[in-house]
Amino acid sequence: MFNWLANLYGPFFDAHNWETVITSSQDWLIIFSLVTIECLLSVDNAVVLAAQTQVLPTKAQREKSLFYGLWGAYVFRFLIIGVGTYLIHFWEIKVIGGLYLLYLTFSFFRKRKVVHTKKLASEKKHKISLFWSVVIQIEFMDVVFSVDSVLASLAISPNPVIVLIGGLIGILAMRGVAEVIMKLMAKIPELQPMAYILIAIIAIKLILSIPAIDIEIPASWFGGIVLLAIVITIIIHFVRKNRRTN
Repeated sequence: MFNWLANLYGPFFDAHNWETVITSSQDWLIIFSLVTIECLLSVDNAVVLAAQTQVLPTKAQREKSLFYGLWGAYVFRFLIIGVGTYLIHFWEIKVIGGLYLLYLTFSFFRKRKVVHTKKLASEKKHKISLFWSVVIQIEFMDVVFSVDSVLASLAISPNPVIVLIGGLIGILAMRGVAEVIMKLMAKIPELQPMAYILIAIIAIKLILSIPAIDIEIPASWFGGIVLLAIVITIIIHFVRKNRRTN
C-alpha cells in the first residue's frame, strides 16, 4: 500500500522535478495551455459556485465560502492528479454529479414558491449550518469538475508537477470568474434563475459524457451558451426595469 502511494505521489516531492519544470520555458508554455484549458472547462463550475453562494445572507459569507472552497479545491486537485490514471474508470462520479446538479435545480425552483419572509427566518435560524452546507457543496462540485480538467491536462503532459501547477493557477483564475458572476447576480437578480437553468444543462452534459452514452459537448459550445444566456438575461432585466419606471 505504501509503495503504491509512493508511486502515485512521489513525483510531487521530487525537488529535481520541480526545478526542471520551473526553469524550463517549454514547460511554462505547457502550463499556460493547461491554465487556458482549465478556465474553458471551468466556466460551468464558476456558474455553479456563484449560484450556490447566493443562498448565503451576506456578502462576507459568500466570499468566505469561496475562500474555503479555494483551499479545498487545491487539496482535492492534488489528490485527484495522483490517481489521474485511474479516473477514466470513475465515470460513476459524473453520474452522481449530474444527478446532484439536477437536484440543485429542482430544489432552487421549488424554494422560489416559498414565501420570502419564511425563507429569511429559516436562514437566520440555521445560519452556521447553511454556511458549511454551501462549503461542502462547493467541495463536492470541485471533485466532480476536477475529473474532466485532470484528464484533459494529463493528456497534454504526463508530468504531474506541470499538471498541478497548471491546475492550481487555473483554479485561482476560475474563482475570480465566480466572484465576477456573483457580483453580477447581486445587481441583476434574473441571473440567478438563469444560472440554475444552466446548471441543469451542465448536469445533462455530464451524464451524456459517460462511456455508455459517449456524447461529448465541446467546452467552446457551452461557453457560447453561457455568453448568450447572460446577454439575453441582461436584456430581460433592463426591459423589466424600464417597464417599472414607466
